[in-house]
Amino acid sequence: MVSNRCKMAVKEELKKLDLHFVLVDLGEVEVMEDLSTDSLLQLKLALQKVGLELMDDKKAMLIEKIKNVITEMIHNSDEVLKVNYSDFLSEKLDYDYTYLSNIFSEMKGITIQQFIIQHKIERVKELLLYDELNLTEISYKMNYSSVAHLSNQFKKITGLSPSHYMQLKDKKRKPIEDIGNFTEESND
Repeated sequence: MVSNRCKMAVKEELKKLDLHFVLVDLGEVEVMEDLSTDSLLQLKLALQKVGLELMDDKKAMLIEKIKNVITEMIHNSDEVLKVNYSDFLSEKLDYDYTYLSNIFSEMKGITIQQFIIQHKIERVKELLLYDELNLTEISYKMNYSSVAHLSNQFKKITGLSPSHYMQLKDKKRKPIEDIGNFTEESND
């Protein structure tokens, strides 16, 4: 789950199945009942109908937690992150960063750092579209060491400079849940 809309959809499906939840959070659900195999299957099918997936693989669940923390950190926070990302992830998820990094790379085929960069560039695109902050302010907000660093990374990912991107009529952005998923169109 990567949004509040997903959490609402999960709560709705749990209610339909007459399951009482203790917790519905991004990537996590805790219900009061002990689920039978049949109940678990019903829940899995109900979630699939609304485009969500029930995961019981510990590694896959950890990957989702990593993705959710990164998404929250980059897209849903107005605070400038004062610690580095590896420390933040380790602290938030209570795992050693090397362990998180190895599992993420093994399961996703990219590093956590690459995933973070892709999300940061999507957030930069969004901030450029709002046209409320200049590039210096965006650079600071997104925790870049300089405007040049932001511009270089932006160009490396998009093929365009930030100023050229702003001149485009059709500014392509990816839905948050598609960032880091590699398809034939992933080099847009």
